[in-house]
This record gives sequence, structure tokens and C-alpha cells, in this order.
Amino acid sequence: MNALFDAFWRAAAYCLHPRVIMLSLLPLLVLVLLAAGVGYFFWADAVTWARGALNSLTWLQPVWNWLSGFGAGGASDWIAPLLLLAVSVPVMVLLSLIAVAVLMTPQLVELVAKRRFAALERRGTAGALGMIGSAGWSAASVLLAALALVVSLPLWLIPPLILVVPPLIWGWLTYRVMAYDALSAHATAAERREVFAKHRGPLLAIGVVCGYLGAAPSIVWASGALFAAAFAVLIPLALWIYMLVFAFSSLWFTHYALQALQELRVKSVPPAAAPAAAPEPGTPVGPPPVLGGPVSSGHADKPFTNPF
Repeated sequence: MNALFDAFWRAAAYCLHPRVIMLSLLPLLVLVLLAAGVGYFFWADAVTWARGALNSLTWLQPVWNWLSGFGAGGASDWIAPLLLLAVSVPVMVLLSLIAVAVLMTPQLVELVAKRRFAALERRGTAGALGMIGSAGWSAASVLLAALALVVSLPLWLIPPLILVVPPLIWGWLTYRVMAYDALSAHATAAERREVFAKHRGPLLAIGVVCGYLGAAPSIVWASGALFAAAFAVLIPLALWIYMLVFAFSSLWFTHYALQALQELRVKSVPPAAAPAAAPEPGTPVGPPPVLGGPVSSGHADKPFTNPF
């Protein structure tokens, strides 16, 4: 727990670093341009399609008639954009996570490694090969998380579980992606598996906490739906909050994982043999003198006497 909280406050302090703030703007710019392009070319058609789909559902006609009785006719006109927005939120979260993993995490790992773990040997895969491995790992993890989200959708209708199931899935996904990227440049595959096995509980806890933190931008998404006039400002703000949350997650995982790797290597080094005790002052070095031995050169009949 001490290592967990130590990594937490270090990650929070690093989020105030100017370089981290600047790095969070790069994936934000990419996603804003992507969302603007998709919205410009497809949003109006998507809203029209969603409105037509809602009006065509016969089992919803009593609902529309009931709302019309209260003066809320044409409810599908404002429900359709909300429905599309609700569907687009998980997609934007996944894209944000991938953008952070590709554009920010390597830079954040390098920052932490230089400032805190400069002596830690790099035994992992770096360069283009490391990026390919990270991208493949992230893509596989995202697909598994998306499958889990689809399978668990019926559980979201149960009020208590909607507060538990999505953060658990996001936490697992964050743990898989961030922990791998934190160790990819420094740890071998065997070391990475050992760190995952020994620290799976704390790493998953970090992921779950970050999963709940990732729910904060949803408030901004909802505000964007309620205040359409500020929609163009609130949506980029929500995306930037996602960037900062994922940056904090990446820093938290990096501090914890590299510390765990360093401790693993220290424990794997066999203890050195204890040095021999130094002789006391005045003790002669070498074999003791031979007393009473025979003497050559014709003096064999005389015993040896020590002149000292």
C-alpha cells in the first residue's frame, strides 16, 4: 500500500509538470480534428437516421403519444441526438485511451525514467518494434474490453451494477494497456509477466480507480447535451479531461511498475559472499616460521636456534 500511495502522489505532482500539460494537448488536437470531421460529414445524417428509427418502432408510439399529451411532442427530435451522444461516448473513450497510449505514454515513461529511474537497465523492446508490440497489445485489449461492454449491457439496466460493471471493465482495460506500456522499454517478457503476476491486485486497483476518474468527463458530456449553445466548447473540454485522466493513469502505472521492476531485480541478484575478516594489527602474514627443523650446509648436527 505504501508503494501504491507513493506512486499516486508522484503521478499527481507530475501532472502539474509543463511538459505533461503540453503532451496532453497533442492527442486532444488529433481527436478534436477527427470528431469535427466526423461530425461535419456524418452528424446530421446520423441524427436523421436515429430519429427515423425511433419513430418507426411501434412499441414506442404509446410513449410518444403520452409525451405529446404533456406538450412534449416531437420528443424523438431531441432524444435522437442524446442517443447518438450516449453511443459515441464509449467510442471517444476508447479512442482517447489509444491516443494517449500511442502519443503520450512513451514520452511520460521516458520522463519518469530519466528523473527517477535513470540507473534502471533497459532490457525491453524499444523503437518501432516496441511501438508495434504496444499497438498490438492495446488493440487486442480494446477488442476484449469492447466485447465485455457489449456482453454486460443488460447488467447496466440494474441500478447498482451500472456503477460497478463499467468502471471494472475500464479499469481492467486501463491496467492492461498502461502497465504494458510502462514496462515495455525496461522489462523483458519474463520480467513483465512476473510483475503482472505479483502485483496484479494493486495494478487492477489503480485501473479501477482510474476507471472511476474517467467517469468525470461524462458530466461534461451531459452538460454539452443540455446546453447545446456551449456544445462546441464543452466537448473539447471533456476530451481534454479524458487526456489528463489517462495521463495521470499512465504516470501512476509507470511509477508503480518501474518501482516494482527495480525491486524485482534487486531481489533476483544473489547476495555476494561475505569478505574475510581483516587480520588484527601486528599479526604476521604468511605461514608461521618452522622451529626446530634441520639446517643444511653442514650444520645438521646443530639445532636451529631463533636469534630473536
